[in-house]
Amino acid sequence: MTPAGPGPAPQETAPQETAPQEIEAQLALGQMLLEAGEGASAWEAFAAAARRGDGRAMTMLGRLAEHGWAGRAPDPAAAAHHYRRAAAAGSGWALFNLADLHLTGRGVAPDAAGAVALYSRAAEAGVAQALNMLGLCCEEGQGLPADRALARRYYAAGAEAGDCWASFNLGRLMLEEGEPDAALIRFRRAYDTGFAGFWRRLAEALAPLDDPRFRALAGAALSRAEAGEAALRRRRTGEEAAS
Repeated sequence: MTPAGPGPAPQETAPQETAPQEIEAQLALGQMLLEAGEGASAWEAFAAAARRGDGRAMTMLGRLAEHGWAGRAPDPAAAAHHYRRAAAAGSGWALFNLADLHLTGRGVAPDAAGAVALYSRAAEAGVAQALNMLGLCCEEGQGLPADRALARRYYAAGAEAGDCWASFNLGRLMLEEGEPDAALIRFRRAYDTGFAGFWRRLAEALAPLDDPRFRALAGAALSRAEAGEAALRRRRTGEEAAS
């Protein structure tokens, strides 16, 4: 069973009480357009909010640039620029995303130690997924000395904060260290807090195991993943028919 980091998990654009109402409307519109597959229009909505200095909007511009969601080729260098601006405006998610770029060397110079520093700042800003990534870096010796015990503590902290990937990785270490009952509790917690892409990964990891408890959870995770994917396809088909 291999270590797991976050896939394209949702990143929140929750309203801030101090933000002007116009910014909240632009963020909501951008998110709606992005979910409808209208990336170019979403870019314009987020850009309007970013011009007002909103760090969440700058972060979303970075994500659009990084993944090519705005009808353009992926541009991680441009994404890094947006993430830096967003981080300066106080976005913890921007710190997390910029750390990902440095860890993988996409659009920026590879810098594992710099990535660890950014993940640490993101965790301090309340991004639970950063605790999982610190655990991965610690487990694999990227940017800091390899330390499996410390990695386990990072995963435990991330799991306590509600991150499904951290719960998964904590369960994985427990299973590797001969603690199947404790691992099952963590995998069930991961299942409860996960999302469609994660459920499929959980199913793939657990299905080959001999213990029928893990195989049963794998089946439930696969069913939930398939239901979520089918719902997404139906929604997209409905949006295309309405356009």
